[in-house]
Amino acid sequence: MRFRLLAILIAIFFCSQVGSISAQQAPSATTQPQASTLLAQSAVALAGSVAISDVTLTGTAQSVAGSDDETGTVVLKAMAGGESRMDLTLSNGIRSEVRSLDSNGSPLGAWSGSDGVQHAIAYHNLLTDSSWFFPALTVRRLANLIGLIGTYVGQETLNGQSVLHVSFVRPPAVVTAPNAAVMQHLTQMDLYLDPTSVLPVALSYAVHADDNELLDIPVQILFSNYKAIGGVEIPFHVQKLLNGSLSLDLQVQSAQMNSGLSASSFGIQVEQ
Repeated sequence: MRFRLLAILIAIFFCSQVGSISAQQAPSATTQPQASTLLAQSAVALAGSVAISDVTLTGTAQSVAGSDDETGTVVLKAMAGGESRMDLTLSNGIRSEVRSLDSNGSPLGAWSGSDGVQHAIAYHNLLTDSSWFFPALTVRRLANLIGLIGTYVGQETLNGQSVLHVSFVRPPAVVTAPNAAVMQHLTQMDLYLDPTSVLPVALSYAVHADDNELLDIPVQILFSNYKAIGGVEIPFHVQKLLNGSLSLDLQVQSAQMNSGLSASSFGIQVEQ
């Protein structure tokens, strides 16, 4: 009887928490306009009216994974439609990560090592924006995304710097209470803006274990050393923190936009 009562209490608690998450992440009449305004202002600050179809960034890279600390070069590519790829040439080999779209517009992703064999990225790790290294495309896509739910969290301090914190989630295609809570959580992205320039200072989201979408591994992207190239503000220093520790440190040396990249540059062929 004691164990049965405990199981009932746990079930009641879980159901109440799911309902609470859904209610907390619903759009608010007071916060939504602030979030939308800040997002629009940041999009203008980043690129104004410049049309960006694609971008290619090249530079140096430091990759840290536990005791492995490698250096080398990086090539980053992204397209306005959502395709992206990162090619790292490091002291211990080549690593790549590619994001693309299928014929229905659903995200695809794969990673590969020095052998060039692609391995699929779990679908639940493809629900945040693909061009995390190039905020002009990320912010513009968020600003144009239909159904986006935005919340202005407030003014905070991040790494000793004052920032404006805005949080965004996408609603699921089919809304049921548990599905809504999980889907909104998987799509959540938190943007931190400089209060004066409204340029992004950081972008946060979570990745998850391949076999457990509910296990959060926090990711934070830090942007600095912005330079104006062709009317677009580009961060020439991008750091990626995984679970609070430095994972990638990228120093951009050159940037080229609208060079005519095609979807073939983002091909995915995962071996079964």
